[in-house]
Amino acid sequence: MTLDDFLLEAEDKMTKTESVVVNEFVGVRTGKASPALVENIIVEVYGSQMRIRELAGITTPEARTLTIQPWDMNSLHPIEKAIQKSNLGLSPAIQGKAIRLFFPELSEERRQEFVKIIRKMAEDGRVAVRHVRRDAMEQLKKHGHDSGVTEDDAKHAEKELQKLTDEYIGKIDAHVAHKEKEIMTV
Repeated sequence: MTLDDFLLEAEDKMTKTESVVVNEFVGVRTGKASPALVENIIVEVYGSQMRIRELAGITTPEARTLTIQPWDMNSLHPIEKAIQKSNLGLSPAIQGKAIRLFFPELSEERRQEFVKIIRKMAEDGRVAVRHVRRDAMEQLKKHGHDSGVTEDDAKHAEKELQKLTDEYIGKIDAHVAHKEKEIMTV
């Protein structure tokens, strides 16, 4: 493997880490209803575990309302229980063949809690990016001695790796700032 291969592999892992952080953010509630908040909730149904998105259609008829319409009526009550068990603080209401979720206005205190949650998620993402950097640095040093890479090339690769790390940590920080603003906007 060349030094460029190590850098490309590290960048790929950092990109995946960023995607994981962004996907986690989607599950954090803001003031408005979003299908992403509930689509990954796990439901015990048919003797196995499935996500709500695999069991029902999820729509947002109004800004503060979600409607979950199961394709099989037998999954209506298990979906309701799974939402109640989730840590979203929502009360599902069965109306006919669908479940409706009403999103109350978030209190300032609850908004602050959500901001803390996303900051923790972001810090976990930054730590993961740093782990990728550390692993890549070890590979670079190990590989550098094996194949006769010049010291200048190794130093250059380490600088590039640090630039990548800074770039991805910056991207995560930008996502945090955007999500914080979204949460705190009333």
